[in-house]
Amino acid sequence: MSVIAVLVPDGLPGHHLTTPGLVFTTAAAGHPDAAYEVRLCAAPGLTTLGSPAPLRISVPWGLDGLADADTVLVPGQDDDGPRDEPAPEVLAALRAAAARGCRIGAVGTGVFTLAATGLLDGRRATTGWRHIGELARLHPRTEVDPVGTVVADGPFLTSAGIFGGMDVCLHVLAQDHGERLAGETSRELLTPLLTHADRVQETIDRELTVSSGIEPTLRWLEARLHLPLTPADIAAHAGISVSSLNRRFHARTGVSPPQYLLRRRLERARELLETTDEKVDRVAALSGFASPASLRHHFSRLTGTTPRAYRTGTGAARPANPGARISGRGD
Repeated sequence: MSVIAVLVPDGLPGHHLTTPGLVFTTAAAGHPDAAYEVRLCAAPGLTTLGSPAPLRISVPWGLDGLADADTVLVPGQDDDGPRDEPAPEVLAALRAAAARGCRIGAVGTGVFTLAATGLLDGRRATTGWRHIGELARLHPRTEVDPVGTVVADGPFLTSAGIFGGMDVCLHVLAQDHGERLAGETSRELLTPLLTHADRVQETIDRELTVSSGIEPTLRWLEARLHLPLTPADIAAHAGISVSSLNRRFHARTGVSPPQYLLRRRLERARELLETTDEKVDRVAALSGFASPASLRHHFSRLTGTTPRAYRTGTGAARPANPGARISGRGD
């Protein structure tokens, strides 16, 4: 049985605490060979979980729970204030785990804890987009990926985004038991949530962006998903600075402009896979991915499967005229 040790910091958002158990329990339910023990571990002095509903907890393991773990997960704190140096005993426990070959994953601001050990020096890593600049400033020896979802470099995994903890856990599953099991687990966890996702997202986008003044820019983006757009291009259309664009996008959509573009391009690709016979390389071009490989990479992160397998597995509808092809939208 593989041991997953979750290093629980003070101020941890509650959903980060439950995500590993949810993912690995779901995986094991249909695949008994994918057995995991999830340990909740903390340094002395843990008192409170963070927003949106702070509560006091106690965990069954101290830092000794990391000593024989196969994987250590380091969630982030719900903290926008000054970045405190992690406790020496925490850094020592993480360095000891790495020294014996343990896989270590860090989520969101948990990447700061891992970077403080020096283990990410000379390696690629990512974190939530609001903290990218801070990570680069505090840890200049780390190569910061500003748009990564899950970045794997050696035994270290780092992630960003609301679902970053789930992304890392699914990546661990894929490494241990293959992409198929990770994909099945992802679909079991997310498919019920996605049943009405398109309709809900359209409503959210419409209501949030009208008041923000970026509705015209969002419509402009929709017609140009197939083009290689940069944040500067988008900001120029909106008539604001890149920093203002970032703030406005995050305030109204919850993500940065590059993340929003990636989400919409993935949705466009999914629509094309379901409704056309276009080949995967053509789907990639029409939805704005630089290459079919890029589409496959991001699509598998979202669904746990390949575009071709998705089209086959969903029994996607085909156009009445099999010879018909669609063209990219004009400028």
